[in-house]
Amino acid sequence: MMSKRTSALALMMATLCLQCAESFVVAPKSSQHVGGVNSALRSSSPPESFEVVVNLPPSTNDLRAQMRIAPILSVPSEIIEVRYDLPFGLDVAPKDGMAVCTKDGPGGERVGDVLRFTSQWTMGLPRGDGLVTTAASFAGGLQWQCSMFDVMRASQWGEVVEALTSNVESRTDQVVLLFERPLAQE
Repeated sequence: MMSKRTSALALMMATLCLQCAESFVVAPKSSQHVGGVNSALRSSSPPESFEVVVNLPPSTNDLRAQMRIAPILSVPSEIIEVRYDLPFGLDVAPKDGMAVCTKDGPGGERVGDVLRFTSQWTMGLPRGDGLVTTAASFAGGLQWQCSMFDVMRASQWGEVVEALTSNVESRTDQVVLLFERPLAQE
C-alpha cells in the first residue's frame, strides 16, 4: 500500500516528466535517420512558435512528443532535430544564457546553433491506458521514462549536463537534440 507521501511524490514526478511536452501519442513505426538531421521547421520571419513532433527514444519506442516551441532568436530561424546513437559527443557551452554549439558535429549541428531541447530520462509512473499500467500506477511502480528537457528553463548549467548525461545505454539506444538555427541571410 502506498503512503500519501509516496503517492504525492509519484504524482509530482509524473507531472515533471510531462512538463515540456504538450502531449504524447503513439507513433506509427517509421525508419529513422540516426546520426543526422531528421527534420527542420523554417520560418522566414520570427514565428509565434514552431510546431514539432518528436519520436521519443529509444528507437523501439512508439511515443511521440507534440511540442510548441517559442523561438528565442530575434532573426528568422529553424528547428533542427539531431539524433545520435549512444555513446555520443556534443560540443555546446553556455553563452549569454543559452547552450550554444561550439563545433560542427557529425549529426548536423553547426557552430552557433542553440540547443533548445534534449531527451532526458527520469523516474516516473508508467504511461499507457492498459490494465497493467493502471495497476502499476496504483502500486507505485516507478520506471525510467523519456521526456524532452527544455534547456532554456534550466536555472544552472549543471541541469543541462545532467539531462544530457541521463541518456545512457542502460536506458536507451539514442539521444534526441533539438537546435534552433538562424536561417542563412540572402
